[in-house]
Amino acid sequence: MRNNLTVESFRLDKSFGPVGSSAGTFVFIAGIISTWFSLAGLAMVLLGAFVGFSTSRTTVDFNKKRIRFSNDLFGFVKTGKWIIIEPGMALGIRHEDRAWRAYSRSNRPLDIETSDLRIFLFDSSGKIILPVMKTDSPETAETELVKLGNQLNLNLV
Repeated sequence: MRNNLTVESFRLDKSFGPVGSSAGTFVFIAGIISTWFSLAGLAMVLLGAFVGFSTSRTTVDFNKKRIRFSNDLFGFVKTGKWIIIEPGMALGIRHEDRAWRAYSRSNRPLDIETSDLRIFLFDSSGKIILPVMKTDSPETAETELVKLGNQLNLNLV
């Protein structure tokens, strides 16, 4: 097992992207400061915490052979249901390119592009079920794919 852990969690992305996360964190801090002057600041704190700290994550339970993709609302409220890992499933690596676009006050676009490698769980017919983890280097992705495949007794694609 991986450091004798039975459950391991892999953080994937920020739910509202890098721009939304930065803006949410700013609104959260501004809400904390404005709470000293008005109770309306609590709404800013809640909105900022939701937008700034919400993430997506995958949790793998190695003993029970199950996996869960979840959105962590406010950074700690986990949503999502467990999927039992069946013998026909497989793991594979795919290259992911994502782009996040925001507009400034002068209506100029700000594009943030990310590129990474993700390990996906596939069903028996080869369709993607969910992403398991992400990494930046092909070597790390390959070693993690082999480790996860051995621990979960899954074929590799």
